[in-house]
Amino acid sequence: MRDVTPAEQEYLETLLHLLEAGRPLTAANVSRELALSAPTVHEMVKRLEADDLIVRDERKRISFTDEGLEVARHAASRHRLVERFLTDVLGIPWYEVHGEAEKIDQAMSPAVAERMRAAIGTATTCPHGHPIAAGNRVMCGTRLAEVPVGSRITVLRFENEHDDMLRDLHDAGLRLGFAATVDRHDDGAVVLRTEEGEARVAADVASTVAVWSSAGVPEGAPA
Repeated sequence: MRDVTPAEQEYLETLLHLLEAGRPLTAANVSRELALSAPTVHEMVKRLEADDLIVRDERKRISFTDEGLEVARHAASRHRLVERFLTDVLGIPWYEVHGEAEKIDQAMSPAVAERMRAAIGTATTCPHGHPIAAGNRVMCGTRLAEVPVGSRITVLRFENEHDDMLRDLHDAGLRLGFAATVDRHDDGAVVLRTEEGEARVAADVASTVAVWSSAGVPEGAPA
């Protein structure tokens, strides 16, 4: 498999993340995901296209080439494997492992990856809910920010994996499998009610949380 630079890997993983989430593969969406300027993203997109890892149509919509998709899946799988290992085996908090995994995943040998797979046992997702077998996500979930009042929810996935965003979610009391009822939408926040009390999540943060909702079970979601 072709070697890519850390920057190329980051862009390919971001494009795969958009693909898994069912969002358009565009330079604008990559720019938003990575918080980078449009010119910076445009230059890297041109580079990936020149390297035959992606193609663009006449409307500048991006698609993976077969090789590009293989590289992206491989990179994302290794990253998510490392995140799970750091959390489950080394005990690093789930909201801190994304940045740590980025320092490790590209330099990791296949032998080390196999040892990590053995160590995590039957785990199938990273600590943020994304499948370790990258590209195999069952498309399901509703954005927490869009769930109506009175609905029961269970957290399925955190879409934004930047460490500061994940820490905000942790500070609000959220985690994978967290269950609550939407109590109200109040002053730019979603307020959740549990037996222990309330959890308040800023609306922009809530928009990055995928949940199962009793208001409507999307196709593929748990019943």
